[in-house]
Amino acid sequence: MRRYARTLVAVALATTIVTGTAGWASGNAQQALTGPPPGTAAWRADHVLGRELPDPEKDTPAEVGAFFRGLSDKDQQTLVARHPLVVGNLDGAPVELRYRANALALKGSHDPRYAHLAADGHRQILAFDPRGRGQVAEVFGDLTTARRVSVVVPGSDIDAGTFDRTNDVYGTPAGMAKSLYAQTGRGSAVIAWAGYTTPVGLGVDAATGSLAEAGADRLTRFTDGLAADGVPAPAVFCHSYGSVVCGLAASRLRAGDLVVLGSPGMRADNVRDLHTGARVWAAKDPGDWIDKVPNVEFAGLGHGPDPASPEFGARRVPADDARGHTGYFAPGTESLHAFAAIAEGTYADDTYTDGAVAEGTYADGDPR
Repeated sequence: MRRYARTLVAVALATTIVTGTAGWASGNAQQALTGPPPGTAAWRADHVLGRELPDPEKDTPAEVGAFFRGLSDKDQQTLVARHPLVVGNLDGAPVELRYRANALALKGSHDPRYAHLAADGHRQILAFDPRGRGQVAEVFGDLTTARRVSVVVPGSDIDAGTFDRTNDVYGTPAGMAKSLYAQTGRGSAVIAWAGYTTPVGLGVDAATGSLAEAGADRLTRFTDGLAADGVPAPAVFCHSYGSVVCGLAASRLRAGDLVVLGSPGMRADNVRDLHTGARVWAAKDPGDWIDKVPNVEFAGLGHGPDPASPEFGARRVPADDARGHTGYFAPGTESLHAFAAIAEGTYADDTYTDGAVAEGTYADGDPR
């Protein structure tokens, strides 16, 4: 009977989205940004070093990293000067080199949408892609020496222009990352990663997984790039639609912890269905509007069961004082305190888990 009721809800959800009632039509359809960084064609054709450069699309981040380790500092700087948009977005390239490349790319950009990113010359921009609505990743802390690293994956309505907006600060990737870094401090680093095309509004994009699938591929390659540069396996914090991205990436993601907050679902029935060796955590404030979204998946619409439900099997994170959908990283909240402990590897509350997680391994079997 319960399954029948869930099916009826799913059909109602599908009808609502397709007919555009109840506000779903307010969403604007987006085309996922995929493929290699801008400027790749010129990069592929460049033989300034007298050798073939790694292919940003075909070569793995590990292969990219090995290539750069074989270059002199002078040759590295030559590539930065000639191809800042490629080097700045090239997963596997050295972190400090990517910072310099993206600073150069931002300085040369005449698009007013990105002026706020270029205004402060001290920002550590790990990725900057000006195409479409713009994508960006920023590091807080010293990524080259950090013992513990976290990555924040945002949800809908986030792009380079809203990456660090001043209103609704803790609903932005920069605001969430800054808050987490302030709570963890020295010895840690936090990356705000807005590296995929997010849905805009409450349209079909937000209720389906196509943008999340493209985002999962980009997130996986990004974390592979961190590993290639010697960065510790991160704790990945996934907000709202970002948790759909993380759910689809989970089996390939080199992460020690996977934390979802305000999640509409992860396109998985339970923790076991994620096929990950990471510890999986879930937080949801009782006042979060996301709780009103039906936790079903039908004909490609909806994202499945609530990860914060006991049946899903994730470790629970206290979040009763998060104050809505974008308050999970607000200073002074239980959720932020717990997130910081997870990020630092000191959170020991295993009061709820289904035992499905293979402790001590990555999804690919490597030791943690």
